[in-house]
Amino acid sequence: MNSMKKTILATALISAGLLTAQNADMRNMLKIGANVGLAVPAENASANLGLDLSYQNLVTPGFGLGIATGYSHFFGRDNSVDGVTINNNDFGVVPVAALLRVYPKQYGFYFGTDLGYGFIVGDKKVASNVGSPDRPDGGFYIKPEIGYHNQDWNIALQYQKTFTGSTGEIGSQKYSAGALGVGIGYNIPLGK
Repeated sequence: MNSMKKTILATALISAGLLTAQNADMRNMLKIGANVGLAVPAENASANLGLDLSYQNLVTPGFGLGIATGYSHFFGRDNSVDGVTINNNDFGVVPVAALLRVYPKQYGFYFGTDLGYGFIVGDKKVASNVGSPDRPDGGFYIKPEIGYHNQDWNIALQYQKTFTGSTGEIGSQKYSAGALGVGIGYNIPLGK
């Protein structure tokens, strides 16, 4: 009988621990994720692959504010401009942005955006084989997304863009730091 009481007590403690973990306060959370996409338009880059890191505070149960950063690597692509092949260099975007999210229900679809500044990093030149201009240093950054969420995971269709103006153009090739893709993120509750 003594071992039966210990077994029941141990089971109760483990169950209570698991239930507490599942009911952790989700008002403050760290979000870690990854994204992959196709460059849009695909003039100087073909695709991107990135990591996302953000902090979110649920101001109300349906509205979150926070900060976001990360790194997106854009893979350069060869492009023909006026009969000349341009070997565009890879580059990266490091955003520093405000995060805004709207959650109509506790679980299900959500939408939002990141707004801020995207620092462009990498080789100083746009291309490696022509008299290339310097690449832009950065610009206004936006990343709207719509997706599905539950307590632990987010999956979203997203568009990210760093606006560079006319900086980095080679002939008729515009410099583009934008991509359409999908992202997945994991939520880590930080408590109250």
